[in-house]
Amino acid sequence: MRVVVQRVLRARVSVEGRVSGEIGKGLLALVGFREEDGPEQYRYVTDKLVNLRIFEDPQGKMNLSLQDVGGGLLVVPNFTLYGDCRQGRRPSFTASSKPDTARHQFDAFCKGLEERFPELRTGEFQAEMAVELVNDGPVTLLLDSEKTF
Repeated sequence: MRVVVQRVLRARVSVEGRVSGEIGKGLLALVGFREEDGPEQYRYVTDKLVNLRIFEDPQGKMNLSLQDVGGGLLVVPNFTLYGDCRQGRRPSFTASSKPDTARHQFDAFCKGLEERFPELRTGEFQAEMAVELVNDGPVTLLLDSEKTF
C-alpha cells in the first residue's frame, strides 16, 4: 500500500461538479493498493495517518498529530501511485491492484480508518475526480507499507 500524504490548509475532491469530500486544515491522503495488501497494511497506514506528527507546535516544531490539532482527513483512491515509469514512455500499472480488488481494498481501508477517525472524508473509487488543495508548508510525505508483516 502506498500513500502520498499532504499537510493542507484545505482540500476538496469533486466528481462531475459535485463535492464528494472536503476538509479544512488537515491531511490529504492519495492511496494506492497492490493485490497483496490487506488488513495488516491498512492498520499500519491508519496508525501512521492518525498519529504522524507533522503539524507544528507553538515552538514551530513538527510535533503534533492530526488528532492533536483536530484536523480533517480526506482520502482519495489513486491507482497511479504504483505506476512504473522506468521503461518506455508510458507508465505500466501492473503493480496496482485490479479494479475489483482495489475497490474492496479501498472500502475496507476506509471502514477501518473511519473507526479511528469518524470525520473521514473520501473521494470516489473509479471516478474522474478533480482534487483541489492548498498545501501547508509545503509538507508532502510518502508512506509505503512494503515490508514484512
